Amino acid sequence: MPSPLPMRDGVGATRLHVPLTGAWPTVSAYMVERFFHLDPEWLLQRFDRGEIVTRDGSPVARDAPLGSEEFVWYYREPPTEQAIPFTEEILHQDDHLVVVDKPHFLPTTPGGKFLQNSALVRLRNRLGNPDLAPIHRLDRATAGLLMFSARPATRGAYQLLFENREVQKVYEAVSARPADWDDTRFPLVYRNHIEKPRGQLRVQVDDMREPNAETAIELLGADERVVHTLLRPHSGKMHQLRVHLAAIGLGILNDRFYPELLDDGPDDYARPLQLLARELRFVDPLSGEDRVFTTRRMLAEAPH
Repeated sequence: MPSPLPMRDGVGATRLHVPLTGAWPTVSAYMVERFFHLDPEWLLQRFDRGEIVTRDGSPVARDAPLGSEEFVWYYREPPTEQAIPFTEEILHQDDHLVVVDKPHFLPTTPGGKFLQNSALVRLRNRLGNPDLAPIHRLDRATAGLLMFSARPATRGAYQLLFENREVQKVYEAVSARPADWDDTRFPLVYRNHIEKPRGQLRVQVDDMREPNAETAIELLGADERVVHTLLRPHSGKMHQLRVHLAAIGLGILNDRFYPELLDDGPDDYARPLQLLARELRFVDPLSGEDRVFTTRRMLAEAPH
């Protein structure tokens, strides 16, 4: 369903499905309850200013009865954003693909308290390309290679590479050296079943179910303080690498989620998660050529 509103500052309008029946007398009453964390009067004023629109772009009135519109569109207006003081580096750009080296702390796409400070919006504005879209994603805390589609017409061909697991992905991680360190375990392959419960920050592991996540783990080096590993995920489950390393006693340095969930707090730019998307390798579905992209970033805690 096309949006009646144009892209603005690299961000498209949000579409909201509104129930046709329910306990709410008006569309605005439903949205006030739906977005309970926002100031109700501020939200109602957005109706009065004509900022909530129907599929033909006409404003939705504050008193529009429930059932009069099934979908409405609006621009997200998050609270004042904290600027992310790191810049993504463009490593490759052609008519179909853009590959960037993403810094730690920068989200791939808008979400939560970040809108303009996301790799997608930054790149849309920087390159003047509103059609830019991510082909895969990295956690906000993870740095390294991130690939974007530049054209809708060829986007599906590249997305299929990831869906069919035809992209070889390589990561690096640095973990605290455990007291019972034993390097004879490596290389190893770790498998388990990971699922993401709705509304929860962390994934859950179910040891009673068939594994759906697999990572090959190699040892790159170690010193008296840390262990440096190379990771080759065969699957792409959320937080997979963080969970797998934590499961073998090598929780990644500065990980606030695994093995224990720490209290939320402001970003500490001096302590980035020591996880890096190092390499992407695949056969280009359009040209047939071998593609290899390698990060220029390094993990600060890696042993020398």
